[in-house]
Amino acid sequence: MNDDTRQFMKDIVYYSSLGFSISLAIFIGLFFGIFLDQYVLGSTPICTLIGLGLGIAAGFRNIFLAMKKSQNL
Repeated sequence: MNDDTRQFMKDIVYYSSLGFSISLAIFIGLFFGIFLDQYVLGSTPICTLIGLGLGIAAGFRNIFLAMKKSQNL
């Protein structure tokens, strides 16, 4: 396998895992916020919304990093 094909395969694997990493970041933030609301603080919607917002921000950061990587190619 030559170097171009190997790099192409690495890029395909990276971009196909991007959707999984975005959804995982959102769910981690959401569940962490739910956990804080129910078991630690007891402030029902506040930490859930903050965790969801942080998870979405982390997902957008992953998209931004993927766009930056694709521009460097």
